[in-house]
Amino acid sequence: MRVGVLTGGGDCPGLNAVIRAVTKSLINHGQCEVLGIADGFEGLMDAQPRVKPLDWDEVSGILHIGGTILGTSNSANPLRDEATLAQVQRNVQALGLDVAVVIGGDGTMSLAHGLRNIGLHCVGVPKTIDNDIASCERSFGFDTAVATVTESLRRIESTAMSHHRVMIVETMGRHAGWLALESGIAGAADIILLPEIDYDLQTVIEACRQREQRQRYTIICIGEGAKESGASLTVRERIEHSPDPVRLGGVGHVLRAQLQPHLQSEVRTTVLGHVQRGGDPTPFDRVLATRFGHHAAQLVMEGRFGHMVTLQDGRIGSVAIADVANTQRTVPLTSDLITMARDIGICLGDRLPG
Repeated sequence: MRVGVLTGGGDCPGLNAVIRAVTKSLINHGQCEVLGIADGFEGLMDAQPRVKPLDWDEVSGILHIGGTILGTSNSANPLRDEATLAQVQRNVQALGLDVAVVIGGDGTMSLAHGLRNIGLHCVGVPKTIDNDIASCERSFGFDTAVATVTESLRRIESTAMSHHRVMIVETMGRHAGWLALESGIAGAADIILLPEIDYDLQTVIEACRQREQRQRYTIICIGEGAKESGASLTVRERIEHSPDPVRLGGVGHVLRAQLQPHLQSEVRTTVLGHVQRGGDPTPFDRVLATRFGHHAAQLVMEGRFGHMVTLQDGRIGSVAIADVANTQRTVPLTSDLITMARDIGICLGDRLPG
C-alpha cells in the first residue's frame, strides 16, 4: 500500500510526532510505502506534485520538534475549482496513492471528506490549539498552547501587580473559548471572556473597580472571538480569495478602550498571537500525538478509510470524517469548568440574575 501523509491548516506543536508515529507504524507493521506531501493539499494541486519518501531515518529525531517537516498551508478549497480538482485526481493516480493520512482541523477534514469523490481514501488526525474539533475531547497542540498562555499570564501578573494595572491578554479562539478558559483558570485570571458568552461591559467595569479597592490590579484573559453583548466580532483584516477571509484579532484593544475611561488604573493589552501555536510540544502533547499517529496507521492497515482518530472519555477511537467536517466543538455553558470558574469568583463578563 502506498500512503501519503500531509499536514493542513495552521501549524501546531505535535505535528511531527504524528508524522513520526504514522510513518514508523506503517513501515514496521504494514509494510507500506509512505510519501510525505509538501505544504498540505497544495502539494497535490500543482502540475508536478511535491512529495518525498518518508523512511525510518527521515522521521527519526523529530518527536520533540515544533511545526511540521512537511510544511503546511491554508490553501483554498480545491473542490471549488474543477480544473484544480482534476489536477489533484491526476496526481493521485500518477503517484499511485491508495490512501492519505490527513492531519488538520475541521476545514481540513472537510477537504478530506470531499476528496473521496476522486478516489482518494483518507484517514484523519485532529489538530488544533483551539481544541474545537467535534467528537474529540482533547487534541494535541492544545496542552502546549495552554502552557504558553498560562506562563504569559503569570509573567504579566507580576507587572500588573507592580504597576497596579488592569492587564488584558488576548488569546486565539475564534468560536471556541477552550484556550482562554483553561489557560485563564491555570493562570489565575480574574476575568475570563469567551466567544460563547457575550460580555456585559458594566459587569466587567464593576469587577475591575472591586479589584482596584482590594488587590489594586486585575488580569483579564479574553479569547479573540469574544464580544460585547449586541456588538459584532472584532475583525483584524479581510483577505479576498482566501479560505479564511475574515481574520479576527484586536478585541483586547477594543476592551481596553472601553474600560480605561471608567477606571483609575491604567489599562494595557497584550495580544499573544502566533507565539501560542509555536514552539516544541509538551510531553503530554508528544504522547497524545504519538497515540493519534499510531491509531491512524492502524485505521489504514485495517482499511477503515473515511474515519478520523478521536479521544473520547480518555480512550483513543475514531468517528466518521463526515461527522466532524466543518463542525466545531464549543464550550457548553453547562461545562463544569464554567461552574467552577464562577464558584471560585472568576468573572465571566455576563450579568447573572440576582
